[in-house]
Amino acid sequence: MFKKILVPVDGSRLSHAAGEFAADLARQHGAQVIGVYVIDPFPYIGIGDASAVGLQAYLAEAKAAATQALEDLRQACAQRGVPFAGDTIERNVVYEGILETCDTEGCDLIVMASHGRKGVQALILGSVAQKVLTHAKVPVLVVKPAAT
Repeated sequence: MFKKILVPVDGSRLSHAAGEFAADLARQHGAQVIGVYVIDPFPYIGIGDASAVGLQAYLAEAKAAATQALEDLRQACAQRGVPFAGDTIERNVVYEGILETCDTEGCDLIVMASHGRKGVQALILGSVAQKVLTHAKVPVLVVKPAAT
């Protein structure tokens, strides 16, 4: 039924759980997993050498986190014998980067984690999962955090 499953990752424990779920689902359907890590652009544009150093440090750390998160997903897929491809992209709006990747890669399902924020925290931080659910043209499977 599914051929390409997009899995947005952020390096969190919840993202890892969603990746494992997606890899299991991909194995059952004979599908490929496409991983994506969306880097927010450097949040400050300043003048002088300090901003250039800050930008380089920010990008180096963000790319290292992306590499680790995608490697984690790659290993989950490899353990299950599932084909995997991953990419790191930079976008101003994370959910738009996820949806753009879905369209570009021809994915027919998005599997992602929800951090389960509630109340004021959800209102202030927003929800990437909610925005993906609202705007996606393909089915979205949201992996919720386990009850504690």
